[in-house]
Amino acid sequence: MSSERRVPLRSLLFVPGSRTDWLPKAEAAGADAAILDLEDAVPDDGKAAALDAVTDAIDRADRASSRMRLFVRINSLDRAAGWQAADELRAVARPGLYGVVLPKVAHADDVRAADRMLAWCERHHGLPEGHFALVPLLETARGLREAYAIGRAADRVAHLGALTGPGGDVERAVGYRWSAGGEETRDLRSRVLLDARAADCPHPVAGLWTDIADLDGLRRFAEQNRALGYEGMAVIHPSHVPVVNEAFSPGPDELARCARLIAAVEEAQARGAGAVRFEGRMVDEAMAATARHTLSQRPAT
Repeated sequence: MSSERRVPLRSLLFVPGSRTDWLPKAEAAGADAAILDLEDAVPDDGKAAALDAVTDAIDRADRASSRMRLFVRINSLDRAAGWQAADELRAVARPGLYGVVLPKVAHADDVRAADRMLAWCERHHGLPEGHFALVPLLETARGLREAYAIGRAADRVAHLGALTGPGGDVERAVGYRWSAGGEETRDLRSRVLLDARAADCPHPVAGLWTDIADLDGLRRFAEQNRALGYEGMAVIHPSHVPVVNEAFSPGPDELARCARLIAAVEEAQARGAGAVRFEGRMVDEAMAATARHTLSQRPAT
């Protein structure tokens, strides 16, 4: 599966690797994907048991007909225990897994190393080349600065983006101070998005909103990310999933307008005109192509 065949993912819900029993709740909430976390959500003395639970969950997903994609966030390949992370990657890269989330990515070599390991796992399991997606997390200043090179490092990188948030790795690395609306990270999210698009990463995702109870703030943040050009967000609580799904799904009014615009442009083209006045604006084939793209966006199935 090449990156061009990846589907948009509106909501990617983090689930602790030690709590795979929460996966039914994630699916019931409507998450397009779940990220089983073996890194920050699991203490060091619980990682081995969590890995066993995660591999069992992946095997169950392979036998089931769930619409929800499964990712696993492994530990950093650059940690002192980097071989542990490599072992985690080889253990989880099996049928039933959609992709691997790679933390603390600093440069393209990190992606190329993970890409080679995933390619070996695909051959080992008889899976097609590019079956596993790869999501590099840009949590260092260098990683954010080199987002374009990181996105270009492997075809399997499809959901690259900036996951900013209060008090975490990115705030510490960059030095911003999180405000109520996260406005101080808007330029950063915009620049990383441009790098992801230029690198041909087809479905960039953003995040995070950590205030569980502030759904209005979450909605504003999600709508801002969609306005910037992102196609989804990573989230930390099931209650956030419906809000994010709605923000990243074209509504009925938007879809109806797109259909009318396409019809107007095609009617004008049939008369030999390249542009036409439509609901107070001049539109042409470029706008019709954008409207067709919007109509093609549907929840992952």
